[in-house]
Amino acid sequence: MGGAPVVVEGRLRMAEIVNLRTARKRARRQLDAEHAAQARVSHGMSKASRELARSEQSKVRRKLDEHRIETGESDEVAGR
Repeated sequence: MGGAPVVVEGRLRMAEIVNLRTARKRARRQLDAEHAAQARVSHGMSKASRELARSEQSKVRRKLDEHRIETGESDEVAGR
């Protein structure tokens, strides 16, 4: 697992050897850290804040459903 030679400052040097297993672990840890940060934000909300966000989201859904144009046959197939 040697690297190709690289010229640095006029001298021939070997490229850095990278352990792929370690690189994969490092990438996975980075993804896990990002996911944990998102979870901390969502779980760090108070109960009142979560309920408020949930009610606002349902209000937006209802408003969109009220403006839906029903065409007939396809709506019956979809169960609307």
